[in-house]
Amino acid sequence: MAEWNIMMQKINKLNRFNKKHNDFIRRFTVGVRMVEIDSTGRLLVPKDLAVFASINGNLVLSSAINIIEIWDKDLYEKAVDDSEIDFADLAEEVMGNTNDDDNGIS
Repeated sequence: MAEWNIMMQKINKLNRFNKKHNDFIRRFTVGVRMVEIDSTGRLLVPKDLAVFASINGNLVLSSAINIIEIWDKDLYEKAVDDSEIDFADLAEEVMGNTNDDDNGIS
């Protein structure tokens, strides 16, 4: 919830009179709802969100740093096994200009 609140603080700073900002807000928050975990540790993915995410059977909970993504297993495997993306090139483009002397990375 803390991560969601941080994201909402950023989104609340967007100019709602800017059409792109307003369209983004609308699309980003479509389907947002609180989902409770039951007493046995399960959560029920609402049917409309399962349809939206094309979850048809097995699913994957994937860590995306500070959030958890819920994927249909087959779609997740396709996304991470995309042979068109060269991960080394992607890593260099995204992380190549960062410099964090504290931990020896980069």
